[in-house]
Amino acid sequence: MAEHDMDAAVSPGSPELGAGWTAGSVTDKITGIVLARRGPWTHGWQAHWRWRSALLISFTGVLVLLAASTWLFMRGVGLFGVNIPVAWGFALGNFVWWIGIGHAGTFISAILLLLRQRWRTSINRYAEAMTLFAAGIAGLFPILHLGRPWFAYWLLPYPNRMELWPQWRSPLVWDIFAISTYLLVSLLFWYVGLIPDLASLRDKAKSHGKRLAYGLLALGWRGDARHWQHYESAYLLLAGLATPLVVSVHTVVSLDFSIGNTPGYHSTIFPPYFVAGALFSGFAMVITLAIPLRHYFKLQDFITLRHLDLAAKVMLACSLFVAYGYASEIFTAYYSGDIYEIHMTQDRFTGAYAPVYWAYIFCNVLLPQALWWRRARRSVPALLVISLLINAGMWMERFLIVVQSLHQDFLPSSWGIFIPSFWDWTFLFSSIAMFVWLFLMFIRYLPMISMAEMRGLVQETAEEEPR
Repeated sequence: MAEHDMDAAVSPGSPELGAGWTAGSVTDKITGIVLARRGPWTHGWQAHWRWRSALLISFTGVLVLLAASTWLFMRGVGLFGVNIPVAWGFALGNFVWWIGIGHAGTFISAILLLLRQRWRTSINRYAEAMTLFAAGIAGLFPILHLGRPWFAYWLLPYPNRMELWPQWRSPLVWDIFAISTYLLVSLLFWYVGLIPDLASLRDKAKSHGKRLAYGLLALGWRGDARHWQHYESAYLLLAGLATPLVVSVHTVVSLDFSIGNTPGYHSTIFPPYFVAGALFSGFAMVITLAIPLRHYFKLQDFITLRHLDLAAKVMLACSLFVAYGYASEIFTAYYSGDIYEIHMTQDRFTGAYAPVYWAYIFCNVLLPQALWWRRARRSVPALLVISLLINAGMWMERFLIVVQSLHQDFLPSSWGIFIPSFWDWTFLFSSIAMFVWLFLMFIRYLPMISMAEMRGLVQETAEEEPR
């Protein structure tokens, strides 16, 4: 990687990078975390103990998820609290929530790259990994809530002699194609960006096994001009492909609801409203992950307060879009004069699920207004609390859309209350544990920050300095 390294002159830094960093020191810092030669992995037993404890706890949750899935396949969806009229419950709400969390990674990586926003450099790598893990977990729930999950492959248009094809009018089929496309493009985008860094790890590794593993993944990268030319072309191409997916994937998910005639579902505001909500929860998760990373790995010079400030501004903007969506739903219900829509809206205000409604209004609309103040946007504890509550609020919003719209349908004799079962909560919390476990494995064995892009940032900063 010497061909891409800059000279060792100390750069005064830029708003996207703390002062005093050079290309070589950036590489040493990040590879040191992965290769366990420097950084928290070798700064005493405490950090090492924390990581192992978190890994053990989260892996226990993964085992619980596998056990619960096995039991679900054996006993059927009767384990869930769903019943007539609430035929969908936690499974669909969890699916929409996880897909939303995965949106910020693609937005940061693709759209901000095309817009040449340099502040994405420090957070794009782990945000992309967050996207892959969240979208992968989301893809489990449509299969888990199927009555016969062993026939899930019927959703795919595989060649068959009897010419039995998927029902293309089914939203479940749309979800399969939307998620698989999103996962494939995001995976390619993430892996192509990793190639130069994998070569750096190959060159820095001391053990033969690590050199072999990272060397195979680096695909023979040597950092010459031809490699960089092909790399940049492929990276920009994938960014262009990923950009429309930010809008299309959650739009397709929103159509699962809006094509129905159930009050609370059939709303034309859903596609933009769902996309804004996805970016909202996604950026909240980015901040939730950034704060412990910068603390435990001493990355304050890489993930600066400016990064947190800008991410908080995006969260604030998304909060205003989401608030507009909430207000639009209420206005449309009353303006339409539809008695069923009006009843559904009033039921949200005062019905059985009113506490959930007002809780997510507080978390998603009122609480983010604190981000108008610069002090709140640059306060690490305040940002952590706000981002966690936003994630909780967005989950409650998805739960309410799925459940509250169904529990009082057109036939009063079939009205009922959805009561989550033990297994509903088990799948929710074990899926969170699986996300944490995947993320812990990622930060241990792969660079959480793009070294190649950080070195380019150092070079650009040096070139912009007055001579």
